[in-house]
Amino acid sequence: MMTLGSATRISTAAPAAFFACWGDMAGWPEWNADTEWVRLDGPFAAGSTGVLKPKGGPKTKFVITELTDTVFTDVSLLMGARLTFHHTVAPTAEGGTEVAVTVTLAGPLARLWNVILGKGIAASLGRDLAALVRTAEGERGAEGAVAA
Repeated sequence: MMTLGSATRISTAAPAAFFACWGDMAGWPEWNADTEWVRLDGPFAAGSTGVLKPKGGPKTKFVITELTDTVFTDVSLLMGARLTFHHTVAPTAEGGTEVAVTVTLAGPLARLWNVILGKGIAASLGRDLAALVRTAEGERGAEGAVAA
């Protein structure tokens, strides 16, 4: 397994606000600049599957492999590799949230996919996480309640 990159940000939004953003997959393009659209085929729950369309890339199937009150992990199923996005949230002592994402590649064709995707993903992680923080803070507020 190889790590493509990771990013961490501190936010005033509650952890629930991040799960609200992640669970609203149709809204991902608002904070993930590399995503054209996402469709989830079922509830936002571990084991659910879907399809996403990266900008300039082919449709990709994914599965939610872990979903708890502190972790959201989704795995994109590439030919010969698995691209894993592991997201975590943790409350801070100041009443905010530390949100982090780590992206890894595994499988027999991981090195090839790293050449194709690695630099782009590594370059966009910080930007997209900052946009997610703005979305969580702006649309759901510091307390994590979804705006009406």
